[in-house]
Amino acid sequence: MDLELKQHVVVITGGASGIGRAIAENFASEGAHLAIWDRQAAPQAASEISSQTGVRAIGCTVDITDEGAVQQAAADTAAQLGPIDHLVHAAAIGSGKFGFPFTNLEPRDWHKSLEVNIMGMVHVAHAVAPAMRDRRTGTMVFISSVAGQIGSQTDPPYSAAKAANINFAQVLAKDLAPYTIRVNTVCPGMVQTPLNRSVWQSWHDRQPPEKQRSYEDWAGDKVRSIIPLQRWQTPRDIADMVVFLSSARAQQVTGQTINVDGGWVMHW
Repeated sequence: MDLELKQHVVVITGGASGIGRAIAENFASEGAHLAIWDRQAAPQAASEISSQTGVRAIGCTVDITDEGAVQQAAADTAAQLGPIDHLVHAAAIGSGKFGFPFTNLEPRDWHKSLEVNIMGMVHVAHAVAPAMRDRRTGTMVFISSVAGQIGSQTDPPYSAAKAANINFAQVLAKDLAPYTIRVNTVCPGMVQTPLNRSVWQSWHDRQPPEKQRSYEDWAGDKVRSIIPLQRWQTPRDIADMVVFLSSARAQQVTGQTINVDGGWVMHW
């Protein structure tokens, strides 16, 4: 299926690794040009993808909590690749703490997660939306999480921030629809990423030796017990949905929250 994305310009935040890297590679396979925004390894990731696929790709080293840096990255992208057609915002962090019950955390443990996961999204949206609005075209996909829908107790700051991502994406979808800009959210379920492993690590470190379990055992049991399809989701699974939503094949899809979670979250 030709998704008609050749030579489109795509920004992927957090695109140097994990889900963001898989998304970047998927867009490259469709012939899109890439701007990878990440705190580290962005130029290296862009160079690797470009050499493997032949697409134009640039890497911008940027901290999304720095509004000025995000605005500069948007300007640099437009200058080097042309107007931004698609935004995929995948950059995120967990609190690094095991939050069950929530009183295991102190209020100060919330600050960094909210700054990155909420204000980072705000900075990116403000940097990209005006030019899309002027051109009356574009798409945005924000990577949230099923944690933002079910109130995950393992990391309350992350869960709350991901709920905010879903809500703000709906606001953007309503505001930008008159300009034919579509905005959607994709929620991964259980994906083997450094972020997922950090949840296990924070749990593991709080257990007495006799209750500690390997990441593989802990996560494997969780997948089998809560995922109806009883298997991990992969970065590529998420990337496939993101690229489809960014394409003209999804031209009537906006304001939606789409779970790629093996059936974990079912809304009856």
